[in-house]
Amino acid sequence: MTVRLPNGAIFSIASAYGAPKQISALSNAKPPVATADAHGLLDGAIVEVMSGWPGLDGRVARVDAVDVGSFALEGLDTTDATRYPAGAGIGSVRPVTTWQPITRVLEASMSGGDQQFYNYGFLEDTGDEKQVPTTRSARSIGLSLSDDDSLPHFSILRQADEDRLPRAIRFQLPSGGVIYYVAYVSLSTMPTITKNQAMARQLTLSMLGQPTRYSA
Repeated sequence: MTVRLPNGAIFSIASAYGAPKQISALSNAKPPVATADAHGLLDGAIVEVMSGWPGLDGRVARVDAVDVGSFALEGLDTTDATRYPAGAGIGSVRPVTTWQPITRVLEASMSGGDQQFYNYGFLEDTGDEKQVPTTRSARSIGLSLSDDDSLPHFSILRQADEDRLPRAIRFQLPSGGVIYYVAYVSLSTMPTITKNQAMARQLTLSMLGQPTRYSA
């Protein structure tokens, strides 16, 4: 059994994107293969996916198996034709070209993701209720950042907070693995003020869709 500590983990936010690449077809496969003319992507590129499939829309993926006019989205699985109807997944991807590390993190916390349930019982039942899982609650990550406006990540976080456009987030693990997801950014304008404690700015990353994880 392996126990892993988060010490040394690094959050980063996408600070620049390349031009979107239109996808004319997306296969039902593991991983799905995208057809895109003159896409110009290379193996290892990180892209945000915009797709007609809700289960894929807003995901972040690593490009693999690049060929002329096509590429695979490593780590994703669209083989379920019920959830991913054939021909309905077309859209686009936009590559992340620059990442800005978010440094001086004092505290980090995760909230949400709890399974929700529908409880029911029939009129003729005299025993316990039954339960069916439904959706999970919205997830967010909270970071407490040392209050220093000279740090380069603050200008990018402020812009993301003001324009209310989601950004790709990268979470690099000490093991060498990495987790990607898309999130809305909310940054407090005033630092916390507690005697004998570091002043801190509160950052909330409200996650959209499922994260994508890659091993080292």
